[in-house]
Amino acid sequence: MKKTLFAAALFATAALGLAPASAAPVAYKVDPAHTSVVFIINHVGFANLIGRFNAVAGDLTLDQDALDKSAVSVTIDTGSVDTNHAKRDEHLKSPDFFNTKEFPTLTFKSTSVEKTGATTGKLHGDLTLLGVTKPVVLDVTFNKAGVSPASKLETAGFSARGTIKRSDFGMKYGVPAIGDDVTLLIESETVKK
Repeated sequence: MKKTLFAAALFATAALGLAPASAAPVAYKVDPAHTSVVFIINHVGFANLIGRFNAVAGDLTLDQDALDKSAVSVTIDTGSVDTNHAKRDEHLKSPDFFNTKEFPTLTFKSTSVEKTGATTGKLHGDLTLLGVTKPVVLDVTFNKAGVSPASKLETAGFSARGTIKRSDFGMKYGVPAIGDDVTLLIESETVKK
């Protein structure tokens, strides 16, 4: 659910034409220390539960001269789900939810991107969760690109937002008491390989 979001942030650079000029495709990788993939879901109408995935990896190939040749892929370790509550996290890893033994990862692969503003775009891609692949669209904002003063590496930062229905992927446990709509929030820095 999340990785989805995460990938969006990365591919937006290509769509928005905000990466440094280059005659050839440029490869970036997700910086896991500076990336957050967060989800929000309603719990029985009383409150919105917030969780995250702690293990995220991904790659971006940016071709500024031919955006249709740019691509992003993200993989998330579903066993890294973290809601700050051990018992709930164990339930989330069970077949009721992420079924992490059978499906240890979820993936997102971009299919296209559309520019919506000077620093915004819509990232289209395929999200695979529980062995089911569905199209997902994320709203992406480019934040900044340049040499990071901390790492001294060429870095590009993005924010992505989107919503998916977990039942579309076969995750129906508790619906509708536990919300079907899942909001995804992704904040990511990528570094040039």
